[in-house]
Amino acid sequence: MNAKKGDWVLIHNIVLKPEERAPQVPDDTKEVPLEMWVKGFINHDASVDDEVEITTMTGRIVRGRLIDINPYYKHDYGKCVPELLKIGLQLKDITFGGEDRE
Repeated sequence: MNAKKGDWVLIHNIVLKPEERAPQVPDDTKEVPLEMWVKGFINHDASVDDEVEITTMTGRIVRGRLIDINPYYKHDYGKCVPELLKIGLQLKDITFGGEDRE
């Protein structure tokens, strides 16, 4: 996949290697690197895994490895639960009244 100058991209960078972490951090934290993911507009054409430079929405210039082009949120809240739809309609009827509400 190739990114063109000006495309919205996601980059990754290792900020600190495990051996560079502060001594006061918990042991399980010391065992992993401090990582950074940043989104912005790429400043030159590149391919995924290339070292690139981007400009963030706030105008910062950041360097890192190109991970994704046009990134988006991939999480969701699970599948539809039909019972919750019915409960929502029942609650609306109880709260705002139906035909037989006084």
